[in-house]
Amino acid sequence: MKKNIFYLVLAIVAIYVAGCKKDSFLQDGSFSGTNDITEAQLWANPDYSRNFLNNVYSVLSDRYNLDDGALLASGSDEAVNSNLNSSINILNNGTWSPSKTFDDVYAAMYVGIRKANMFLEKVDGSAIIPIDEVLPANVPANQTYAAQVDRLKGQAFFLRAFFEFELLKRYGSFAIVTKTLNVTDDLDLPRNSFDECAKQISADCEEAILRLPLSPTEWRTTDRGRATQTAAMALKARLLLYAASPQYNPSNDLTKWQAAADAAKRIMDTNKHAIYTSYPNIWLWNNGAFNSETIFATSTLNTVAIETNNAPISYDAANGRTNPTQELVDAFEMKTTGKPISDATSGYVATNPYANRDPRLGFTVLFNSASIQPALSSNALYVATLFKSKPVETFVGGKDGLGLNVNATKTGYYMRKYLSESAVWAGTVANVRRPWIFFRYAEVLLNYAEALNEAQGVGAQTEILRVLNLIRDRTGVKMPLLQTTNAAGNGYVIPSQAEFRKRIRNERRVELCFEEHRFYDVRRWKEGEITFNKPVTGMRITQTSATTFTYTPFTVENRVFTAKNYLYPISQNELNRAPKLGQNPGY
Repeated sequence: MKKNIFYLVLAIVAIYVAGCKKDSFLQDGSFSGTNDITEAQLWANPDYSRNFLNNVYSVLSDRYNLDDGALLASGSDEAVNSNLNSSINILNNGTWSPSKTFDDVYAAMYVGIRKANMFLEKVDGSAIIPIDEVLPANVPANQTYAAQVDRLKGQAFFLRAFFEFELLKRYGSFAIVTKTLNVTDDLDLPRNSFDECAKQISADCEEAILRLPLSPTEWRTTDRGRATQTAAMALKARLLLYAASPQYNPSNDLTKWQAAADAAKRIMDTNKHAIYTSYPNIWLWNNGAFNSETIFATSTLNTVAIETNNAPISYDAANGRTNPTQELVDAFEMKTTGKPISDATSGYVATNPYANRDPRLGFTVLFNSASIQPALSSNALYVATLFKSKPVETFVGGKDGLGLNVNATKTGYYMRKYLSESAVWAGTVANVRRPWIFFRYAEVLLNYAEALNEAQGVGAQTEILRVLNLIRDRTGVKMPLLQTTNAAGNGYVIPSQAEFRKRIRNERRVELCFEEHRFYDVRRWKEGEITFNKPVTGMRITQTSATTFTYTPFTVENRVFTAKNYLYPISQNELNRAPKLGQNPGY
């Protein structure tokens, strides 16, 4: 049978080759082919065997720059990329295809899976010098060879599950591979079903949970960032939420929703994570890593590229790439009443649209600071509208305004989330440490609330309100707590499953914006043709006097979403190598 080079090993030479020099250990886990060190010597060397696992972690990558500063948010209704030539636009304009892909991680994820498989096959019997890596320190049972290997295996199981899920959420299924394949194997493998893939990921998560420290605080400080039980639990909870959602659960099997709720509750019951007090500082680690909300993240970038890509254009010639849409801005409720701005009793004033809004609006979006009425300028609600102590001017003719140059905002807004006030990129550069956070506790609570509402409806509303209000009551946010008992009061929600669904989804949209959830949430809810298949809008602000402005919504760009876009296309290059993969419907 003809051996087609399946994606995961396309460019990877099998490990079963003798020899390499010490500095010839390649990023794909293979060897350079020289004769200094054999495979047996590799696993007999304690530095190499541990570093092999570190190399599996290297497949994880931050998501701050997918193309010329683009975030995946600009492939959803959260944002527009200011570079109209960015390749991210193929996600929005109907040209997404097997020959024109974006965010195609098929190869990278199979490289990670291959590395994890190699490690799991070889670690038993390898030379591992015990390290006092977990707390409390100096516990003999934690330092035995068996305990060390178990923790190493747990990390490999988690990482394999992580890479598998990255394939699943994009492509809908993948070919399950749990051993190291070589060029002599039949590599033209068909994909497994969604349910089979979900079962495999779930099993790998459980294998990881059996072996890992409970949470980041159980690792010694220098090892925080490695996988944990709560990370594996968070991955499984997200997996089961997707599996319960309409995209993959068209019959609305309520047991799947309950399983997703139980998986999220499992993390909550560990009491190892909590809502962090400062929303803007969740991602900024110059003053210490792994706050209470962070469950799993990449290693930290020490960079100002996030600012140079996304800060407003007047700030030392930044590129202003991620421009939030009016649709996102409108999702933020009123601070004073805890009601959507579409509610006539919310207190929203169209002539002063950013006044008294949910503080998370100012923490995540840079809007026209100059339009804040002078009498209100000292109000704490507006502190966050300044950036680096300077106002942002997005009005027409302002220093950051519409049409000022090719990089200027296309929507009347710039992204603030992830940006640091301390970053300096002109003159003497001052970098800032930031990770990409894959799992944080607020998402776990939102996963739990959504799944519980779908599984139990009105019977679970007291518990749903409790967990949603943990997020809304964050220090510095302090939104009115949601309640169902006083229809005239702040934060009132009609006590029905449908109304709770709306508020849960909106809370998710606001709290998790720009974190790549919206892109997949709308898909798993099977609402893409409605939500993404229409124009996105911005706000044209015109200055009429020194302190007064007019606000006119306008269409920024038209968007296209058809049924095939619920899943990514399989690259034509991969299909040419492995035809049995099969293409996703519609492509």
